[in-house]
Amino acid sequence: MTDTAATFAAVFVALYVGHSVGDHWVQSSPQSADKGKPGWSGRLADTRHVATLTATKLALLLPAAALLGLHLSVLGLVAGMGVDAVTHWWADRRSTLAWLARVTGKAEFYSLGTPAHPAHPVTAKGGPAAHLATGAYALDQSFHHLWLLVAAVVIAAV
Repeated sequence: MTDTAATFAAVFVALYVGHSVGDHWVQSSPQSADKGKPGWSGRLADTRHVATLTATKLALLLPAAALLGLHLSVLGLVAGMGVDAVTHWWADRRSTLAWLARVTGKAEFYSLGTPAHPAHPVTAKGGPAAHLATGAYALDQSFHHLWLLVAAVVIAAV
């Protein structure tokens, strides 16, 4: 049991760092701009993003696992990375996560930091003010983190 818990912890850390690097450094500007578009152009942009993101996570996870002597099964890796990739793709279509925010009562928070929010920040001249993040971004990242946890449990336990 201790080995599984240690494996889970190491896998989660590697996936978490891989997620951050893949979602922010590796993802291209066109992928980021286009992945939420309707139709095949959006679906393909999202697929390209998830492919590079998954490759980034594996590029960090596999060497870490080898160096730490973790015993990961192929089935666990495929299942865990598959769950992570599918849920990431789903959320990054944007309309799907916006829908989830609406049905869970988080629509106002989702719009936080945008001119659509009733209390959006403004400049001295009354226009929208720049800020660091949005509610949509916070909900997006927390959704991904939840599924990283699930993926790490699957990878460590299968």
